[in-house]
Amino acid sequence: MEKRVHPDLRKMFSVMPAQSDSFNEENIYELRKNLDAMIIEMNKSIPKNDLLLINERLILGPEVKVRLYEPKKKDKLLPGVLYLHGGGYIMGSPEIYENQCLGIISEMECVIISVDYRLAPEHPFPAPLEDCYAALKWFSENAEELGVDSARIAVVGGSSGGGLTAAVSLLARDRKGPSIAFQMPLYPMIDDRIMTPSSNEIIDGRVWNKRSCQKAWKMYLGSNKGDVSPYAAPARAADLSGLPPTYTCVGDLDPFRDETMDYAARLRQAGVPTEFHLYPGCFHGFDGIVPTAEISQRARKEYITALKLALQNN
Repeated sequence: MEKRVHPDLRKMFSVMPAQSDSFNEENIYELRKNLDAMIIEMNKSIPKNDLLLINERLILGPEVKVRLYEPKKKDKLLPGVLYLHGGGYIMGSPEIYENQCLGIISEMECVIISVDYRLAPEHPFPAPLEDCYAALKWFSENAEELGVDSARIAVVGGSSGGGLTAAVSLLARDRKGPSIAFQMPLYPMIDDRIMTPSSNEIIDGRVWNKRSCQKAWKMYLGSNKGDVSPYAAPARAADLSGLPPTYTCVGDLDPFRDETMDYAARLRQAGVPTEFHLYPGCFHGFDGIVPTAEISQRARKEYITALKLALQNN
């Protein structure tokens, strides 16, 4: 696989340890603890932005913690971004993905709510999704108090956060819930069947691969293994019509490549305005793993620009 990796990413890829297969249901809790501690320590080096406020809120029904990013001064109603972190539905937290939220808010004036949703395996589907949907409802219902235009709320996430983004959009449509102006599921984890060529092709242990997918989906679905809901695995949704305008992207060395490409094509066939980017030689989560690479910076610029354009005042 190394020869196929993009030149901008190859040096880092060559020294990455084989660890994507190391987790299981028994050690996931220890891995979470170690990962959280490592990333939070790294985040201490992020320069502080004196123009931003960062606070935590607790939403009731169910009880969900969210991390709120907002400008100290708001002269008008701003767009809102509901951010859903990645981690295979089994790891991650708003604190770990703080840099991604800061990156968005540094490029566009907005209010971001990052959701600390419950994780599998102790909280399998539908608990994480219901937490994210509750946060969307709270965001929409309290938009004015937060200085947000409720007609300009987007849902954004990468990997499993991308899967939850797609699922929340389906749920909001079907429950006739809050209006979503734009969805941005980046390299989303949306198909539990692991039957596509890309999901079976990527087996290198240095990156998220086939075995990672198998174990993470098993934990997320829990006892819901028979008739899997499209709200758990949005690639199973038969009808994609009426969903928000969409931006999505994926690397061509990502196990989610084919399911993302199929999802984008089906969205467009259903009449949903859709923009899709395929990045050559890029593995799963490349923009976060090697953020200084030129291709990572280009990908980030392209999706943040799409988000800005989608939420700008018309």
